[in-house]
Amino acid sequence: MLTREEALQILEEENTPQNVIEHCKAVARKAVAIAKEIKAAGHDVNLQLVETGALLHDIGRSQTHGIDHGYMGGVILRARGLKEYAHICERHIAAGLSKAEAKRFGLPPKEYIPQTIEEKIIADADNLTEDTHPIQIGEEIQKLRDAGVPEEAITRVRELYEEIEALSSSA
Repeated sequence: MLTREEALQILEEENTPQNVIEHCKAVARKAVAIAKEIKAAGHDVNLQLVETGALLHDIGRSQTHGIDHGYMGGVILRARGLKEYAHICERHIAAGLSKAEAKRFGLPPKEYIPQTIEEKIIADADNLTEDTHPIQIGEEIQKLRDAGVPEEAITRVRELYEEIEALSSSA
């Protein structure tokens, strides 16, 4: 398991732009806050993985700012032997990409949907962070609609948010 300092060092080593690093730090703060609420509600969450995974979620932006940045992050982190973190990168886009969506975007055709609670928390925190500022889920959904994102993907974002909210309030 990486430390916060090691995750930040990897971002630097990969020449991740400073504004992306600042975004990753903001997502990590949000993700850890969400994870602590879920843990307090009695669920098992790896807080260190949430923090370091959130810090690394956009490392692929060191190579591209396209929709393939999640996939590229996975490539970068697999090359470093960090498979668990590679999954976080690949699965954080909105609320993940279906196999059909991945194929449509020219990515290797497989499911890129968050599976673990940590992956889900990080994807949700990313959806609730614009640059370095928190936003509401309604704002994120409107941004996606304005960008022409298919309703199927928007529904996944809303459902992910609702799942995380339910976990943080259940006891």
